[in-house]
Amino acid sequence: MPTPTIPDKITVHLGPPDSQAENITLPFADYIKNVASSEIYPTWPENALRANIYAIITFALNRYYTEFYRSKGYNFDITSSTQYDQKFIKGREIFENISLIVDEIFNDYITKSDQIQPYFTAYCNGTTVQCDGLSQWGTVTLANQGKTPYQILQNYYGNDINIVKNAPVGTNTPSYPGVILELGDSGEDVRTIQKQLNRISANYPSIPKIPSTNGIFDEATRRAVIQFQKIFNLSPDGRVGKATWYKIKQIFNSVKNLSGLYSEGITITEAERKFPKVLKIGDNGKEVSVLQYYLAFLGFFYDTLPEISADGIFGPETQNAVIAYQQQFGLPADGIVGRQTWNSIQDSYDAVLRSLPEEYRSYSSLLYPGYYITTGATGRVVEQLQTFINVIDRYNNSVPSVQVDGIYGNSTAQAVKSIQRLVGQEPTGAVGPLTWNAIVNLYNEYR
Repeated sequence: MPTPTIPDKITVHLGPPDSQAENITLPFADYIKNVASSEIYPTWPENALRANIYAIITFALNRYYTEFYRSKGYNFDITSSTQYDQKFIKGREIFENISLIVDEIFNDYITKSDQIQPYFTAYCNGTTVQCDGLSQWGTVTLANQGKTPYQILQNYYGNDINIVKNAPVGTNTPSYPGVILELGDSGEDVRTIQKQLNRISANYPSIPKIPSTNGIFDEATRRAVIQFQKIFNLSPDGRVGKATWYKIKQIFNSVKNLSGLYSEGITITEAERKFPKVLKIGDNGKEVSVLQYYLAFLGFFYDTLPEISADGIFGPETQNAVIAYQQQFGLPADGIVGRQTWNSIQDSYDAVLRSLPEEYRSYSSLLYPGYYITTGATGRVVEQLQTFINVIDRYNNSVPSVQVDGIYGNSTAQAVKSIQRLVGQEPTGAVGPLTWNAIVNLYNEYR
């Protein structure tokens, strides 16, 4: 899970979740102003107003961040029903003093202890309805006693709460990557489901643990997905489409109790990314090299794409190549590689592989197949890889020979690790574009 950002907009269902009510989408700050004007009185002391508004903001962000409703198949972020969420009245008057406070603090929210997710700030009016969370009328009493907003919140949610200030505002991007994840895929989205499945397996021990949450969709990941799908009545195909993605998220939220006062929570360590969210000028490293590999390949087939070297540095040359690609394929030409551009580049690479011009056919076996080759892979591509390895073995004692059987088992993985160490790459045992390219280069050198 990524660290939280404030959505620029939020979608509200004007009724209980299963009702045939209207959905409306509006700026997040406007939503908070409406709820605050509906839930509390503008005549209350300012410290009471601020404490309540912090709770209102954080409650909404918890629903948004956990995709509480979207993970259950709904097409909205929160409801207007106080039975489930907080009061929202379409078209209502907004109180001026509440509006001013919201404009100041709409991107501040409450967290608990070392957790990063917006805390589930449950609250009630404290008179006709009692609850374990904040008492709205009780905040008035505390404010009149001279308590600060933070002290008021501590009174209800504990001394270990924090207030995150000036969080960044981002566009509403669903967590589902928009493509089916399967054997051979890689990236932060794969790593997310690996980590979530491993946590879920603590409550559902028949789901096998994934030994390495490295972001590579291997056989161990596929087995865990299949067992999860069997338990939750999904088609057990071992692939993570939209239904499986959101069911994993829903169950993960449930076992972590992310929408509860006594949540296990998500820590910074759990939320940290191994793979960058976007690639842009100034970045460097393995992911940039992979991007450059794809762009350099596509440059052979599209005259509009400039030549590019794979040096692992996202400089002006790489930025220009990205812009040229985006212009070629009708994408926003900002020179930044986000989810949409990255998916398009991979799709373009696959499309070229499937329809290689005749003059390139003889080289097809040397081209990266477009997916990670790892445990569980079988077929002609694995046979070709094993053939490459055996040629390299003749000239390098550190690389063991393998049986050319088209099955990517432990012996093939160990041989790949040996080659990765030989060329200075991380010994993952999985063959991505950089490892494939290194193996092919060694094969061409030795054959």
